[in-house]
Amino acid sequence: MSTWVYIIKRILGAIPILFIVSLISFFLIRLSPVDPLAQLKLNPAISKETIEKETKRLGLDKPVIVQYALWAKNFIKGDMGYCTDNTKVSVKIKSRILNTLLLSFCVIFFSWIIAIPLGILGAVSYNSTFDKLLTLFSSVGMAIPSFFFAVIMLLFAQKTGLFPVGGLTSINFQEMNLFSKIIDILWHITLPVFVLTTISLSSLTRQMRANLLDVLNSEYVKFAYAKGLTKTKVIIKHALRNAINPIITLLGFEFAGLLSGAALTEYVFQYPGLGKLILEAVMQSDINLVMASLMIGAIMLICGNLLADILLKITDPRVRV
Repeated sequence: MSTWVYIIKRILGAIPILFIVSLISFFLIRLSPVDPLAQLKLNPAISKETIEKETKRLGLDKPVIVQYALWAKNFIKGDMGYCTDNTKVSVKIKSRILNTLLLSFCVIFFSWIIAIPLGILGAVSYNSTFDKLLTLFSSVGMAIPSFFFAVIMLLFAQKTGLFPVGGLTSINFQEMNLFSKIIDILWHITLPVFVLTTISLSSLTRQMRANLLDVLNSEYVKFAYAKGLTKTKVIIKHALRNAINPIITLLGFEFAGLLSGAALTEYVFQYPGLGKLILEAVMQSDINLVMASLMIGAIMLICGNLLADILLKITDPRVRV
């Protein structure tokens, strides 16, 4: 099967999945006791006429099934509705999505480029001092909540002044040249990337080490050694190809998981990403913004799984996807 045909089939197959996700999410949100206009109603400066207009604009005066039909129709057209502060949802998401993608790609790149070699070294030097230290590091990294770790690094930044304590850019960002702007952004995302990479790195390293240890004990690896192949050739050419496949399948979940996993970290560092925006939307009961965020999360999961399947096809042609 051609790769392009497979991609098209997967995209078409994702449509019913997105429909089911949107349907369940919409009805759970709409049928919840949360009032999206609670903040407006508590504000004495807001008139009843304004609240009535807001109710009609959000479609809260219509049956739930009609509300969903209107929302789905507008969403397909690219109209995600308005937030409770009368700002377009699409405008808010556009202003944050590139920041989140930058953070996500940096975390995935650094966690993978570090975790795979560390996992290989841990498996090859099984039960050595390095392997024991690596196991200890991964266990501690998996045990520390990202929110707690982010607070610690924020305190470190405040005490030392080596890194900014929040945001994505400096105050004088617009006055900088292109090179200075790039350096400034990298300087600001260093701590968020470090926190999320450390958390992700721990589980990936542990998984890579366990997979490779299992493969190294298999019969075909022992046969390769019996043929006189060097240890390096056996690991890289034979063992690694099979050991890395389960790691690649995790890529889709990791890519989508960063959207939710980074929310608290973004909030601590006041990083202007989608995670922080979603958290604020939930706290403010902003229905349209929450729905758009859930759909973006579902799309990221589908795209991540599609990318993982394509990479599996490339790394191991025997795998049928």
